[in-house]
Amino acid sequence: MSIADYFEWTIDFEGQKLADQLTHLLLICFAVVGFVAGYVTESLLLTVAIFGAGLLLATVVVLPPWPMYKRHPQKWLPSTK
Repeated sequence: MSIADYFEWTIDFEGQKLADQLTHLLLICFAVVGFVAGYVTESLLLTVAIFGAGLLLATVVVLPPWPMYKRHPQKWLPSTK
């Protein structure tokens, strides 16, 4: 078993679309919340910290190949050989 086998993470096309949508949703929400909180408290550190927390959460939600990303497997044509 090679090292590449441990990093063989497959998701289907619908899973890729879902991961992309979740990434955008999470990052935009955390950016808006971070901006508002930072503006109200006049703290750039708070803005960056909230966005960083959103980035970490998005990484945990999107990066691993969770089963929700494998619900629509691609049906391949049979080999002609």
